[in-house]
Amino acid sequence: MGKILLVLQIIISFLLMASILLQQRGTTLGGAFGAESAIFRSRRGPERILFISTIVFAVCFVILALLSLLKDKFGWV
Repeated sequence: MGKILLVLQIIISFLLMASILLQQRGTTLGGAFGAESAIFRSRRGPERILFISTIVFAVCFVILALLSLLKDKFGWV
């Protein structure tokens, strides 16, 4: 059971890193020099799916980390 948790945690961590790195940043070069570039818009299509999947991967990662901690500390799971 411990090896399964470890492998799942590694897979989820790579998926979480990839989903964070694939998200587009809303900053431009003009924003670095003081220009206002605040454009607020809603996420649509693939951008929304990527945003939601990032949240899901982060929650799964935290749950797996807590399960791993409980397994090591108390022998649970």
